[in-house]
Amino acid sequence: MDVVYFAWVRERIGLPREQIKTDAATVADLVAELCTREERYAAAFADITALRVAVDQELADFETPLAGVREVAFFPPMTGG
Repeated sequence: MDVVYFAWVRERIGLPREQIKTDAATVADLVAELCTREERYAAAFADITALRVAVDQELADFETPLAGVREVAFFPPMTGG
């Protein structure tokens, strides 16, 4: 699965995207798995209430199942102006 990072999430992790193999059942499980990799992931996901997620380019929540998913993207909330 492709995991894509935007804005400050990308800056903290140091990658715009990566391809990973995971057995995570939900987005929340994926986040927990990523946090165990390195400190930079734990820092990026320290407060998931400050993040939004898209699954296969559609807004989703952290309890969304990952079965059959090709892409998960993490980004901060956006504001208009």
